[in-house]
Amino acid sequence: MNELSLHILDIVQNSIKANSTLVKIIINEDHQNDLYTISIIDNGYGMDSKTLSEVADPFFTTRTTRKVGMGVSLFKMACEMADGFFSIESEVNVGTKVCSTFKNSHIDRAPLGDIEDTISILILNDKNIDIYYEHVVNGKKFVFDTVEIKQVLDGIPFTNYDVIMWIKSNIKDGIDTIQEEE
Repeated sequence: MNELSLHILDIVQNSIKANSTLVKIIINEDHQNDLYTISIIDNGYGMDSKTLSEVADPFFTTRTTRKVGMGVSLFKMACEMADGFFSIESEVNVGTKVCSTFKNSHIDRAPLGDIEDTISILILNDKNIDIYYEHVVNGKKFVFDTVEIKQVLDGIPFTNYDVIMWIKSNIKDGIDTIQEEE
């Protein structure tokens, strides 16, 4: 995967399969310390200690359709190739937190990519899950929260074309605004 947003999509798909009702995606760009951090936190089933110890192994999966699970291991590898570090914490019936920190200026750090498309796909993927997206650039924050958006929409579905186009535009404009202020 050559964009971080695709790694995020893959990890959040795991959260959806774990019956999460809330997934938080937090990106923190700290230029002063040359760090780029992505945290994905869910309230799904969580993992026991045995599963947690094996989850980053590409030859481990809980799927029955194939014998490899590359998502977590590829995300971890992308992080470590950019002089970063990766962690995953999980507790059964509480949820899971995946955190990756990259050296921001590292030549091998993949670009974020089209995060607005990723968030839109996740929103359209499952109507019973709320997505909280926070993007911070040197302390300046943009937040997109489907809980708040649902209240404003007052029953208009996310599948409405105008709504999904607004979501994409809102996320892109929000990120552009905090990045331009630098």
